[in-house]
Amino acid sequence: MTAIFSRGSSRRYVLDANALTAFFEARRGAAEKVRHLLGEAARQDLPLLMSAVNWGEVFYMEWRYRGEAKAREAEASLLEMPIAVIAVDRERASRAGALKQKHGLGYADAFAAELAIERGALLVTADPEFQKVGRGLAVYPLPRYEK
Repeated sequence: MTAIFSRGSSRRYVLDANALTAFFEARRGAAEKVRHLLGEAARQDLPLLMSAVNWGEVFYMEWRYRGEAKAREAEASLLEMPIAVIAVDRERASRAGALKQKHGLGYADAFAAELAIERGALLVTADPEFQKVGRGLAVYPLPRYEK
């Protein structure tokens, strides 16, 4: 795998909900890429970022498809990972709402995109929907999950 963190690099990454879900569900291809990002984040002491809205989406999906116990396990795992969950305030919510309106993104997706744009970060996702935003949003693509 190519180096994604270089010495002295301050490149940031924002996790979309599907990136962390892929990691928890050990989806081939995507889970390995997320594991690599987590390892590099720990090594560089530069946590990955995730909107609190997207974390809530992961928690909900884990509970819905795998049960409450797995959702609670995922929550406990998150606390051990080099991931900073970023709170949502009124200004961030307004910027996300504008992205949703302008680009037709899903509501939670708009928060992931907003955080990535605001921080000048790559959005880690398998969702092709983010292409709608255009060059204003840099994406670190994961393999698409086929059910």
